[in-house]
Amino acid sequence: AHCDRPAFAAPSALDPGASVRVRSPLRAAQLAVLDPRVANAVSGAGAGVIAATVVCPLDVLKTRLQVTPGGSRAYVSTYESLSHIVKNEGPRALYRGLTPTIVALLPNWAVYFTVYEGLKGAMARAAGEGGGSERAGGERVRDGDGDGIGDGIGAADAASTSTSTPTPTDESRPLRHMLAAAGAGAATVLTTNPLWVVKTRLQVQSSAALASSLPRRAPYTSTANGLYRLATEEGLRGAYSGLAPSLLGISHVAIQFPVYEQLKLEMARRKGDGARVTDLAASELMVASAVAKLTASVVTYPHEVIRSHMHVRGFGPFEGVFCLMRRIHREGGGVRAFYRGVGTNLIRTTPAAAITFTSYELISRKLRAIGDRVRADGESGDATGGDAR
Repeated sequence: AHCDRPAFAAPSALDPGASVRVRSPLRAAQLAVLDPRVANAVSGAGAGVIAATVVCPLDVLKTRLQVTPGGSRAYVSTYESLSHIVKNEGPRALYRGLTPTIVALLPNWAVYFTVYEGLKGAMARAAGEGGGSERAGGERVRDGDGDGIGDGIGAADAASTSTSTPTPTDESRPLRHMLAAAGAGAATVLTTNPLWVVKTRLQVQSSAALASSLPRRAPYTSTANGLYRLATEEGLRGAYSGLAPSLLGISHVAIQFPVYEQLKLEMARRKGDGARVTDLAASELMVASAVAKLTASVVTYPHEVIRSHMHVRGFGPFEGVFCLMRRIHREGGGVRAFYRGVGTNLIRTTPAAAITFTSYELISRKLRAIGDRVRADGESGDATGGDAR
């Protein structure tokens, strides 16, 4: 009887119309991971972890430079400073804060890239682009609608590079990128701020050179210990310390992402022959991401200095920002105090951005290729009587 057919049985030859599409858990998991939104999250998180691990020693040094009192000679040049840390605290000190950094980066880039792509696609559709882009031959390429994995950041812009003639929506595209980046930045800051507070404190708490200028508190023993004590001893006030400058830091991504998108478009245009953004080589993606990061970092670096001071001292989310700015200016020797550690930061963030963005693009492309194959297999299964895998 028809009702007695096992759940995973193929349709009977006597009942060709009764196709049963029941997928195995493994098959369902494969398709879930290859969903465009999930793929953006996986690509972003993976790229962030790779970059964070590579540049962690420079991140430790950058944080210490930011909160070092003016006149201190503990940290001079990048090489001497790293040598000083290894000599006095051991090599492991160069990776203090890596665990909370990775724990924070997983949701950080996962949330960021997912929200960014979602907002960008929504605004593209609202602007009449249909959430996709056009190939040189006029074929529409959907971005993130379930038909294929997005081609990475800027997938919706890919076909605008197929011709040198601007489309009617070209002028609004940079603004859309800026708004999408700002929205994604706000969502990310609110999600991950407590982890960045713990990371900052772990990176500076073992420094003898900073001991006299740091608040007296028992050192955190781990990321979990830091989060627990932050919640029990300081509550939301401590967990969201530095929130104000972090929100100001949204201006960083509001500069970085549009510059990155525009550089990719320009590079694709220069290649000619109907080239798209997704045709760019890894080396070209690295150049575009590095230049974009360098530009944004130089313009917005002061907010990072203010944020680090607030994290270390446990200020509330919006507490004492202007008072702290005056203090940094007075004790640090003027405007240059807000750029303390900027050189080390650029050495750290420029290659980190190149690694992050390039990894993201390449992982996204790989997932898209896998997704295309999985969907093709599914369609061939449908043609032969349904998917009973």
